[in-house]
Amino acid sequence: MKHHFITIEGNIGAGKTTLAHLLARHYNTRLVLEQFADNPFLPKFYENPPQFAFPLELFFMAERYKQLKDLIQQKDLFQSVTISDYLFTKCLLFAKVNLPDDEFRLYQRLFEIILQQLIQPDILIYLHAPVAKLQMNIKKRNRSYEQNIPDEYLFRLQETYTHYIKHHNVKTIFVDASNADFLGNERHLKVVTDALEKDYGDGQNFVTLP
Repeated sequence: MKHHFITIEGNIGAGKTTLAHLLARHYNTRLVLEQFADNPFLPKFYENPPQFAFPLELFFMAERYKQLKDLIQQKDLFQSVTISDYLFTKCLLFAKVNLPDDEFRLYQRLFEIILQQLIQPDILIYLHAPVAKLQMNIKKRNRSYEQNIPDEYLFRLQETYTHYIKHHNVKTIFVDASNADFLGNERHLKVVTDALEKDYGDGQNFVTLP
């Protein structure tokens, strides 16, 4: 394995956690999963976004920071590779979509202070799927508070993610996940593992699933 810290990202319902589990099992690595269910503001946010967006994003940032900070301090002698199903910069991307300008500027200042204390991934795997596919996956996993997410919200997140990847020159495996079935189709997982064996420079490196 060429990479010690691999991060998987994508829109809501893109399949991040599923792929993270499969890659961690394939490579026998340490797995770091976002604890989104612990955020008490998440159901409230979907009911009333303007009122609960700021505490929602602050809680997420604090929890992600704590989790990744602990990762730095822990040493696992048997697992030298770590796979995570979120990028810390996700905090800023969601805040940009969810917060008004004045709250976002404050949030950004806090984010930049915290970011300097964390290690960054060696490579990002970004799962890109059309909104119709995302909605299908959201319905399938059947989390009650997610069932009424508007298409427009998913479109805005999609645009924010792709803009970040394009303009920040992050070393990225950009996966067209339009027909992704990592659990049911072994060839789809192999495309990703094969891609992880290659040498990439910074920027986007596009991969299409069969």
